[in-house]
Amino acid sequence: MVKIKFVMLFAFFVITAFTFAQTGIVQRTDSSGIYKLTDVVITATKTPTSTLKLANSISTIDSSEIANKNSLNAFDALKNEYGLSFSQQGTKGSVSNVYIRGANSSHTLVLIDGVEVNLPSDPSNFYNFFSLPTENISSIEVLRGPQSTLYGSNALAGVINIITVQGTGKPVFNFSAEGGSYNTYKGTLSSIGKLDNFNYSVALSRIKSDGYSAAAEKYNTDEFNSFEKDSYQLDNINSILGYEFSENFKTDFVIRYNKSNSGLDQSLGSPEFWDDPTYIFDQEEFFIRGQGKLSLLDNKWNQKFGLTYFSNVREYSFDTSAASAYSSWSNYDGKKYKADWQNDFQFFKNNLISAGVEFEIEEMESEYYLISSLNPPDFASIIPKTNVNTTGAYLQDQFKLGESFFGTVGFRLDYNNQFGSAFTYRIAPAYMFWQTGTKLKATLGTGFKAPSLFYLYDPLYGNKELNPEKSLGWDAGVEQFFWSNGLSIGATYFFNKFDDMFGFDPITFKTININKAETNGVEIFTKAVVTEGFDVKANYTYTKAIDKSENTVDFDKKLVRRPEHKAGVFVSYSFTESTNANIEFIYVGEREEPDFINYPSRIIMTDYFLIFKIAGQN
Repeated sequence: MVKIKFVMLFAFFVITAFTFAQTGIVQRTDSSGIYKLTDVVITATKTPTSTLKLANSISTIDSSEIANKNSLNAFDALKNEYGLSFSQQGTKGSVSNVYIRGANSSHTLVLIDGVEVNLPSDPSNFYNFFSLPTENISSIEVLRGPQSTLYGSNALAGVINIITVQGTGKPVFNFSAEGGSYNTYKGTLSSIGKLDNFNYSVALSRIKSDGYSAAAEKYNTDEFNSFEKDSYQLDNINSILGYEFSENFKTDFVIRYNKSNSGLDQSLGSPEFWDDPTYIFDQEEFFIRGQGKLSLLDNKWNQKFGLTYFSNVREYSFDTSAASAYSSWSNYDGKKYKADWQNDFQFFKNNLISAGVEFEIEEMESEYYLISSLNPPDFASIIPKTNVNTTGAYLQDQFKLGESFFGTVGFRLDYNNQFGSAFTYRIAPAYMFWQTGTKLKATLGTGFKAPSLFYLYDPLYGNKELNPEKSLGWDAGVEQFFWSNGLSIGATYFFNKFDDMFGFDPITFKTININKAETNGVEIFTKAVVTEGFDVKANYTYTKAIDKSENTVDFDKKLVRRPEHKAGVFVSYSFTESTNANIEFIYVGEREEPDFINYPSRIIMTDYFLIFKIAGQN
């Protein structure tokens, strides 16, 4: 009943907005109104492009929205975006996953200033969004649908691109501190500016909390002594240093380091062991990227070339010797090395061709030890240092026919020294009816995900004969712009099919290409500038995500942790240039979770509402 009521209210809101805006339609000559309602994004085509001219389903979270929300990390900032669902394995300091259009969290490629940060040492290569604070973030771009044509592996369902602000203007320094319940505090020191040809942006931050126990409240009794708090701490340094040698040649150096420590709870065993005070997760991450931008032939040939080093080390340990006979220690060390070169050619006004090559090496080593005083005896799983390399080349054409038809066509070929080649493509046409402010759009594309080093070389689960996972996705939608009233409304239908997904042989336990899945649904979204400083965003997403893995116990069941219904509203009002108040509302429908104790049974997680209200300074 709650879901029905909310959907009806949202539908009423959309109908009212349409009715209110009918008198406000203007023609394309109102260019200031156009850019008031649209953004210039990078992620969709790897070139700056107005969303008005894109068929891609892409949305942005700008720096003012992030600041107004006062989000703890990027995970919190993303929760209200349409087409996205999320899960967290415990308290704030635990693993935080984002799912695009019902796909696995590992099917989303995550970029920070052009650096791929999906974990090379994790079996699924996902990214943990807890470890990314929001300091100095200029914008977050969320691109939906298969995107391997431009980005290669891991972009089966979409791309999330985090872009750090670059220094401009006179140097300024900022310091902020805040605190709250559970001895939680956050401190930030930052500086940004430009000195002649040198620009910089630097931020240091620490988030720390005693936390609270994520174990079930009914087990927090003296009998089990379950009052252990799941504390966490995150230290972060991020910076961009840039230098302009001339109008035609610029360089940037991106440096980011973070270190985190979290207390976790167990998920298996008897209830008295769930609230484990010895279960600790430590992570240390570092990357550096140097890149140059060169413009030739009166800006008709623009080049971008870069070198990247990325490192992530994770350590898990627990010692429950006081309560049981087991203890464990594990270390996962992953690295990436990448070189890339992109060329953009615009010899004709209505045609932009992009061609690029990339070379990447992934490397990892790991150790896992389970120590037991019982039978069976101790267990160890060790993966010595190993690596794979991938070479990719892509070609993309952005074109315009007349003043109304915009299109993007591209293809890519990757060669991996382990599994061979992978070919992907993408087609994205859009047509704009300027007189009515209506845009029709559609996309069709494919994606792939290379087997992780863990799945290839783990002594128990590894299989060197694995092929990549594959996806085919398409979407179609309409967007309506009412420029004079500062209102836009859109709706998109999407469908994704995933094949050759990684699963396990029930006899040998080896990883094999056996699983399949399908997702489809509808996204409805609206954005309004009611008056100057008064902004409203609202959305609703219906997602049907089904497991299509034949001859398994989960065949034709829902994929876990994916709600069918999700909706959100964000309202922000600026009283002055320095004072803002806002309210954020998120609704998440029922989800199914695996019951690890009684597998293959499932647990139904009830729907819930989140309401955030913040008043303060920008």
